[in-house]
Amino acid sequence: MTSAIADTPHEPVWWDPLAGLRDQGSPAVDVFMSGTVFLDIVFTGLPATPAAGTEVWATGMASCPGGIANLAVAAARLGLRTSLAAGFGDDVYADFCWQTLADQERVDLSHSRRFAEWHSPVTVSMAVQRDRSMVTHGHDLPISADELVGTPPRCRAVITSIGEGAADPVLPSWVAKSRSDGALVFADAGWDPTGAWDKSLLRTLAGCDAFMPNAVEAMHYTRTDSPQAALRALAEHVPLAVVTLGGDGAIAIDGVTGETATVPALPVDALDPTGAGDVFGAALVLGTIAGWPLEHRLRFAGVSAALAVHEIGGSLAAPGWGDIGDWWRRTRAFAAEGHPESVELANRYGFLEDLVPRTHVCGVRRAAATIARHSDVTRP
Repeated sequence: MTSAIADTPHEPVWWDPLAGLRDQGSPAVDVFMSGTVFLDIVFTGLPATPAAGTEVWATGMASCPGGIANLAVAAARLGLRTSLAAGFGDDVYADFCWQTLADQERVDLSHSRRFAEWHSPVTVSMAVQRDRSMVTHGHDLPISADELVGTPPRCRAVITSIGEGAADPVLPSWVAKSRSDGALVFADAGWDPTGAWDKSLLRTLAGCDAFMPNAVEAMHYTRTDSPQAALRALAEHVPLAVVTLGGDGAIAIDGVTGETATVPALPVDALDPTGAGDVFGAALVLGTIAGWPLEHRLRFAGVSAALAVHEIGGSLAAPGWGDIGDWWRRTRAFAAEGHPESVELANRYGFLEDLVPRTHVCGVRRAAATIARHSDVTRP
């Protein structure tokens, strides 16, 4: 059983799900990633997407770090020691994102840099009836990702994105360096706006240990007509293939352990889907590092993503172990009262009994409508 840790009795208690794996030779970093941090402004509760020349009032709003920050926060809140390489501007938006990630969420930013006169990328997201529309503005970093990362830290895993319409999808050189140093490489694929869905991406998977596309992406890249066929095709190229099915759950094949799994999604009334895929991915990484059975990994990732969509605001909607523990205890209590749905869930997710902390752990902050003052961000 893992244990909760705190630096002093007066500081917040943080849960470490990998405590049993740590020794003097363990990497200081569990998961490393690089990407773009956006300031996200999220509107929810919209009756419809605004039409030209009209104004629509939202019932909810949140401001938080977005982009790669969604993944970094999700990983950190699940107890993974997380390091992020990203570029930050010298504006107030960058101050807010940096402070939130480093001070509030304990994400290591030692491989990140600030650039003078480079303003922060911004995304406005509008959540309408379980879907979302976005408007984004930003500029490329003054340097490449490989220049930014330099020599990556020794770590258990890295998470990277491939595809996204690149003419020749390749892994960044820093990813190969990390893998040669023992890190597992988890990759996802972004949407290809060109519609080409270059099949050379499949060759890139030779440098990966896991690939986690959604069903549409998987079918496009493999030229198959069903998620199941796409999964089988991907499993020929990468040891761990996972295809997410949205409201239908996820399917996976682990060629290392020989396991296959099909897991339905938890029924949820989504408030804001922003970042749910990142939460799923971070949870899958944790379960894989920890050596959990494949079905448990998918179920844990699914419940983590389901809890995320109940909150507004991408990164800061990600659940912590307190949220997961609360959900499990509620489910178990309703099951004890004989509620049929809860009885079924308690049976499916019984493995959580040995995972969730039995003591109180530090709560997580949710996104607020306004950009917090620095004194608010650092307040205990």
